[in-house]
Amino acid sequence: MDKAEITGCLEESREHLVNELLPFWTRRLKDERNGGFITHFDKEGKDTGEDEKSLIAQTRCIYTLSSAHRAGYGNGKLGELARHGVDYLIDKMWDKEYGGFFWMTDRKGNVLNDQKIIYGHSFALYSLSEYTLATGDERGRHYAEAIFDLIQKYCVDSMYGGYWEMFLRDWSLCGPGSKGGDRKTLDVHMHLMEAFTTLYECTGMDVHRRKLLEVIDILFKRIVHPEYKTGIPQFYGDWSVAPQIKFDIIWGWDRFSEEGQKGNATDNTCYGHNAEFAWLLLHALEILKADPDNYSKELRIIFDHTVDNGIDTEFGGVYVEGPHSGGVYDKEKEFWQQAEVLIGMLDAYLMFGDKKYWDAYKNVHRFVFDKVVNKEVGEWYPLLSRRGEPIWTHMGHSWKINYHTVRAMIQSIQRLEKIT
Repeated sequence: MDKAEITGCLEESREHLVNELLPFWTRRLKDERNGGFITHFDKEGKDTGEDEKSLIAQTRCIYTLSSAHRAGYGNGKLGELARHGVDYLIDKMWDKEYGGFFWMTDRKGNVLNDQKIIYGHSFALYSLSEYTLATGDERGRHYAEAIFDLIQKYCVDSMYGGYWEMFLRDWSLCGPGSKGGDRKTLDVHMHLMEAFTTLYECTGMDVHRRKLLEVIDILFKRIVHPEYKTGIPQFYGDWSVAPQIKFDIIWGWDRFSEEGQKGNATDNTCYGHNAEFAWLLLHALEILKADPDNYSKELRIIFDHTVDNGIDTEFGGVYVEGPHSGGVYDKEKEFWQQAEVLIGMLDAYLMFGDKKYWDAYKNVHRFVFDKVVNKEVGEWYPLLSRRGEPIWTHMGHSWKINYHTVRAMIQSIQRLEKIT
């Protein structure tokens, strides 16, 4: 490998993070009037005026600022901005009667949707644990532990294992079908692994360690494909594979058809999710002080599937999804999948030393910096054609925020430094 090539990627990533990505958000995020964060921006980075604050966007911003502060960026200012977000989250979005966080408020903090959605709570766990690790403010740990306890009390499926995901305000389970009460997803269980990892790192409590090990076991025994080790998106309660349908409470389903069900509904896997799962698992094993070699066979299959099927060797970047057995259904390029594959391919190279993973990283790195970054403002376009022409041009909304982009740069920089 060419050391100058590695150093070039490292310097380009640092420059982008410090002088483009972080400034884009720190100049726009803070809602001085109402508290919390403004998260809706157009192609030029202007506030669109959308009158909502989602649990996902608020908590992901807290995570982003906390993780960047913890990694040594911002000279303390990012930690203070994270505190501003935590103040709003606790004061306006915490349900003082039933516990847990509301799904959506308006900008002033009036509740628009009072449901308890575990996808959102996984990010609250993740962000608040990271916040305490980064700043020492014990409020983060306190509320993270409270969320964990609520999830264990109300969401555990004691018959088949895993977690139910969609609840009304009082933690009663939603109805079936599009209401989501009869479904379990890869998304939620993967993000619970992510959240439990940082919670355990924050608290060191044995119960958090045991639940992290349990959800890893569920992911491997129930959620990844038994042969291809690729992620299966949706299941019924008994873990039989379910068609991937659109829920009434959505996060990022804006690309799918109005029919509410994906084509190839029981045979699609997402390349970004697979790479994200792999590197999040490696991070969990590091925090658990467990031997990653115990999973080396499975991880190699996941990484190889991503390289062989998800990387566009002609135009660059990562495809959206395809069949478990290989191939591609959707050749467009989503921003977050590029971000997660950057980290995953660097982890694959560090673990196995195979140059094909470095070549895959370089492919995606170049596509991101040449095509995905909106050079006028410094954030990433959310959706592009296969050739890299922007299809959607907004820089932020309730589902598209700084969590993937900033995290990809922080984590990639750390791994590139190890490689050098």
